[in-house]
Amino acid sequence: MIMKLALATTMLMPAAAFAQDAVELTLWHMEQPPHRVERVQELIDAFNAANPGIVVTQEPQNWGEVYAKAPAALAAGQGPDMLFAIPDFTPILKDIGALTSVADFVDELDEKHDFVDSAVEAYSYDDGVWAVPLYNMTMNLWYRKSVLEEAGIEVPNSWDEWRAAAEKLSVDGVSGMGLPANKQLYTDQTVYSVMTNGGATEIYNEDGTLRFDNPETVASYEFYNELMQYSPADSTSWTWGEAEACFSSRGCGMVMQFSVIATYDTQGEGDAADLGVAPIPSKDGEEHNTISYANAVMLLSKDEAKMEASKTFVSWLLEPENYGRFLNMEPGLFMPVTADGAEAESFWSDPMVEKYREQVETIIDNGQNGRLFGFTSGRTFPSIAAISAQNIIAETLQSIVVSGQSAAEAVAAGQARMEEVSN
Repeated sequence: MIMKLALATTMLMPAAAFAQDAVELTLWHMEQPPHRVERVQELIDAFNAANPGIVVTQEPQNWGEVYAKAPAALAAGQGPDMLFAIPDFTPILKDIGALTSVADFVDELDEKHDFVDSAVEAYSYDDGVWAVPLYNMTMNLWYRKSVLEEAGIEVPNSWDEWRAAAEKLSVDGVSGMGLPANKQLYTDQTVYSVMTNGGATEIYNEDGTLRFDNPETVASYEFYNELMQYSPADSTSWTWGEAEACFSSRGCGMVMQFSVIATYDTQGEGDAADLGVAPIPSKDGEEHNTISYANAVMLLSKDEAKMEASKTFVSWLLEPENYGRFLNMEPGLFMPVTADGAEAESFWSDPMVEKYREQVETIIDNGQNGRLFGFTSGRTFPSIAAISAQNIIAETLQSIVVSGQSAAEAVAAGQARMEEVSN
């Protein structure tokens, strides 16, 4: 109430007083592509205009650096007031005392907008809720319908069908399957998407000990390595963008990605009727899972006025008339985590979403079986933050693809590395 009265009073003051008395907030996020930065800026400008007592500025960051950069900046008193997060990033800042539980705030937002339960659960542990869910991302198998039809291939459902399809599509300089093998987050994501479709969803036992080294994990790495023979030679250095570009340029017959809609529409043919999206094939062709990220925002300021202003900004962002514009900074990638957001006209009326509505609806459906390593079965083990920060899942794959280790040797070494960084 104090903050609301302060804002109301500010609105009656001369313009010159706004800059002097406004609460200034810095937002860090890792959505670096220029069109995403531009959309975030459009939203910030609209918020600042509607809330003259608050001035938000954005500072885009890099996922490859932020795990180390954010703690260092906060320790130096130069950190942001708001910082986007994924579940395995949040424990790092919680463990250094940078976070205050936002459970009451999330409850208020939940009552108004109805959060997807799993999105809140990913940030709920140690008697608190440590970030506010913003959007969801799920990985899928992308392909061109016409390419599979011309090759006489059905959309693969099992690992055997997937391997056969990748082999058959690898003709005339085309790679049947585009897969990363870089020591980077994208590879963590694609490897885990294979693992969770091969019975290796859990990397922890119930008591918090690691169970990464098990036959299902080994089999998942063996299969992934088999698919690598149908992937471009430079895919050992890929991040998300290279995979999207390979698919859009027809260099890859299939890719595992969160979204390829924007690049396909602008760099490929842009034929919505030909763009296919399917669940990631499972080992036995039955239940299909995928990696899923409930992205959120952490509120970091210890200053009461800044914390209240941050809540005002997040509340504004989640209003349906604003939320769809936020999600559609990358159409088809960022999915709603609120019930009213899933029905918002601002989401579905976006021209790109209207054009690719079939694909977007399939992405939402596939996300119902989303999983995230270290945040499964209702259990949360914060030590996953160190494992993720070191990209050990991807590092294990590199030991196989680049160094020539057997899957069994690499997975055993991977568990040893996980235990080492968890201590």
